[in-house]
Amino acid sequence: MMKTMSIPAHTRAIAVLGLPLIGGHLAQMAIGVTDTVMLGWYGVEALAAVTLASTFFFVLFICGSGFASAVMPMVASFHAEGDETSIRRTTRMGLWLSFGFALLVMPLMINAAPILRMMGQEEAVVTLGAEYLGIAGWGVMPALFVMVLKSYLAALERTQVVLWITVLAAICNALVNYALIFGNWGAPELGVAGAAIASVTTQVISLVGVVLYVRLVLPQHDLFRRLWGADWDMLGRVFQLGWPISITLLSEVGLFAASAVMMGWLGTVPLAAHGVAVQLASITFMVHLGLSNAGTVRAGNAFGRMDAPHLARGALVLTAMSLVFSIVTVAFFFLFPDFLIGIFILEDEPAKVEILQIGVGILFMAGLFQLVDGTQVIALGVLRGVHDTRMPMIYAAISYWGIGVPMSYLLGFTFGFEGIGVWGGLGIGLGVAAIFLNLRFWRTVLPAMGQRQTAR
Repeated sequence: MMKTMSIPAHTRAIAVLGLPLIGGHLAQMAIGVTDTVMLGWYGVEALAAVTLASTFFFVLFICGSGFASAVMPMVASFHAEGDETSIRRTTRMGLWLSFGFALLVMPLMINAAPILRMMGQEEAVVTLGAEYLGIAGWGVMPALFVMVLKSYLAALERTQVVLWITVLAAICNALVNYALIFGNWGAPELGVAGAAIASVTTQVISLVGVVLYVRLVLPQHDLFRRLWGADWDMLGRVFQLGWPISITLLSEVGLFAASAVMMGWLGTVPLAAHGVAVQLASITFMVHLGLSNAGTVRAGNAFGRMDAPHLARGALVLTAMSLVFSIVTVAFFFLFPDFLIGIFILEDEPAKVEILQIGVGILFMAGLFQLVDGTQVIALGVLRGVHDTRMPMIYAAISYWGIGVPMSYLLGFTFGFEGIGVWGGLGIGLGVAAIFLNLRFWRTVLPAMGQRQTAR
């Protein structure tokens, strides 16, 4: 059995694995931020529409990415055991499940207008949002394939390539956005449609890049040979681990999607301010998500070796790192809200003053819930590493939808706190999830693993 690492050694190992993952997530986030900034320059109505449409896209995409998330701990465990055949089988069936999911949800995005209209949004927002999704929906399949292959590479601790492929994609997205949204460099001015074309182009380029890397650098796994061949046993195992992750992700992202819908009820300007605040909060959240992914890989390795002390100390270090970063984030959001929000809005935008007034209060609340949001996603990552996904799914559904959404509505509308109240409800839901998930790991999963280790 591996000797238990010291806290400094855990910190170094997490940093080596996690920093490229954080960088990759930030680069991926840069794609959404670029869309938000450039559409904010183009017009507040376009920004509000794509805020709603991209939220709709992301809800469906993140639900499908549960199968990619299942690939990561499974490949990490098989890698620790030296089982290369199972690594290949797991990844390929992750691709199969992602393909099937994409076929199911693409029609919802390509014909999104009735759905957006049923959400009670203004007609101009519905029209532009549907235009965006009618194009962007075609990118969900390559985007899910990229997620599976990135999870496979991260589980093998090849995180540098994940970072650089994502950076390349972010640069590509910015260039195509700049050309097609505004009509620069001789391109047509397409506005919202240009942003959607840029997104699809970026996803396809990312897929080509990651496939080339896997074929050239990891030929021993031979992932794409006879890819059409069914492996029903492994498909079932990936599905059993992945579907609770999908529901968990859907519950959390759905919480934020519901908040976007509620902000839309308050008007176009509050929805635009919400879109800016979400982007800022999401940027900082990528650090916690990268640490969580590192926790999934390291927990998966520990699980493969049945090394409970290693798992416990690593989880403690991860949680501490997340909390330290949260404190820094809270301070930054509190001290510089006008500057941060102003990045997304042109100086001559008529609604700028109103957006700033609403956005500063929302960003204040976003800073507060960073503390609990980071803690709960770390716990989720570690629990996935030890293949524990069903109870976390139940906890997430209760916390996000049983508590978070009702509290957002009560605080925002019943008690009249509007945008600040909606975001306050988000924080309450995430806080309850953080408590449930950490109790699950420290009081149930870890002791059970320690008992199994002793029995061996």
